[in-house]
Amino acid sequence: MSYRTSRRENNYRAYPASPEQPIATGAIAVLDEQGRAVPGATGTGLIAVGIVERSTPLSDDTVKVRRGCFLVNNSAGADELTHTHIGHRCYLVDDHTVAATDGADTRSPAGIVDGIDENGGVWVLIDPTSGVYATA
Repeated sequence: MSYRTSRRENNYRAYPASPEQPIATGAIAVLDEQGRAVPGATGTGLIAVGIVERSTPLSDDTVKVRRGCFLVNNSAGADELTHTHIGHRCYLVDDHTVAATDGADTRSPAGIVDGIDENGGVWVLIDPTSGVYATA
C-alpha cells in the first residue's frame, strides 16, 4: 500500500516591514506588536519568524523571511550554548546572537538548538510553527 501525500515548500513568508526599524539581510527577524518584521532583540513577547532573506528599502512595505535551520552567534559565559542544549530552546540576545537562558524573563525564544559548530556557532531551528512557544 502507498499513499499520495501532498507537500508544499513553505520556507518563505513576507511580513510587513517597519519603517522605524530597518532590518538587515541575514538578521533574525521577529514580529513586533503590530505584526511587522523587526530585528531580533532582547525583550519579551517577541516571535522569531526566521532569517531575513531580502531586506527592503524603506519605501517597500514587506520583508522576505525564510524559516529553517541557521547558524548564528553564541552568547558567552553562563549563557553560552553547548552540545547539552541540543533539542532545547535558546533565546534572543540580538538580531544575530542567541543564549542558553531567558535572562531572568527578559528574553524571548529564538528557536530550538539543532547543533553547535566547531567554532562555537549555534545551529538554530527558527520557525514559529515548531512548538518553541508552547508551554508545558
